Amino acid sequence: MMLNQETRGRIRGLMRREIVPAIGCTEPVCVALCTARAKERLGCMPERIDVRLSANVLKNAMGVGIPGTGMIGLPIAIALGALIGKSAYQLEVLRDLTPEALEAGKKYVAENRIGIQLKENCREKLYAEVICSAAGNSASAIIAGSHTHFVESADEICSESENPADGVGTEESEMPLNLRMVYDFAVYSPLDEIQFIEETRTYNMNAAREALKGNYGHNLGKTIDRPLARGIFGNSIYSHIISRTASACDARMGGAMIPVMSNSGSGNQGICATNPVCVYAKENENTEEELIRALVLSHLTAIYIKQSLGKLSALCGCVVASIGSSCGITYLMGGDFERISYAVKNMIANLTGMICDGAKPSCALKITSGVSTALLSALLAIEGKCVTSEEGIVDDSVDTSIHNLTSIGADGMCRIDDMVLRMMTRKGC
Repeated sequence: MMLNQETRGRIRGLMRREIVPAIGCTEPVCVALCTARAKERLGCMPERIDVRLSANVLKNAMGVGIPGTGMIGLPIAIALGALIGKSAYQLEVLRDLTPEALEAGKKYVAENRIGIQLKENCREKLYAEVICSAAGNSASAIIAGSHTHFVESADEICSESENPADGVGTEESEMPLNLRMVYDFAVYSPLDEIQFIEETRTYNMNAAREALKGNYGHNLGKTIDRPLARGIFGNSIYSHIISRTASACDARMGGAMIPVMSNSGSGNQGICATNPVCVYAKENENTEEELIRALVLSHLTAIYIKQSLGKLSALCGCVVASIGSSCGITYLMGGDFERISYAVKNMIANLTGMICDGAKPSCALKITSGVSTALLSALLAIEGKCVTSEEGIVDDSVDTSIHNLTSIGADGMCRIDDMVLRMMTRKGC
């Protein structure tokens, strides 16, 4: 069913906000962005930088490669945010990195000018506060709710969470989705209104190609293309999808200085919602229009799920994005709304509960698990096979099934989040 023009415009606006380029893992980049803004307010290079983070941001930023540095973790990202970061660049804040700036950043870190700690009693899962000081003066910046959303004070966050119509999460709450709306928008919108989604293919397939030029992360994508793996997985659409998706994640998590198109604040989610759909469409010889509509379906499904899950959670984001890619692939197989709903239920029955234990090179393994399940779920759906409401958390309603998944991720897994952070921070103690 064709949605009216106003609704389509609001959905396009939502997609434009949630699908944006990013260089590097979005949590350390978010902190670098916050640092850049605080430094700009200070007006000079800070002598000292103090950072307070929510547990989820700290967890996701501890073990990931920082683009172009050959280093991992927050200190170098913070130093570079102060040295060369421009807040106008948003999630590409570190794109002006040079060898000279990197050496200056390493020196700044070595001088122990950076302090990082958990924000006490922080209710917001995505929170970064940076205070830059020099010559007796100081300036601060706070990001909360989403990776580029600046607020003036912690009090503002409290008032926004109490009245979402006025603050954090406002744009999403103005456009609540359901799967039928997602499907109708993707399948029936005029093509010229949704062609912008092609940028995701350009960015994220290019990231997969970049991985071939170096040794990034665990080289999972390359490994799947080698003779031993070919003997196990074959030279098939399946192996090509796994390889191209894992390769892009390898490059991103391994610190390649290359942008990807993110989804809902996550580059890995953007990759996972894009590359499986692109590879399948190419090898299945789908038309360009079919690919565009499948990509919209994939990305918008992920955005819809994140509306109730939140930007950061204990549930691995690859689960969310893989549900999107399963929908896109099911569509490319000829599936209608009913079959796409089947694919969603099949995914929820299988992958619910996969934990997020931070952003890191081994995320490529989780992406591979998610994409493998996406393909299996799509195949079952096309055959008319679907996990029933008599089984586990799946409901007759596909939207209720999705909200069961997000309730577990956002609420039920909170203690797991705390346990994971403790395990990560006590290593080496």
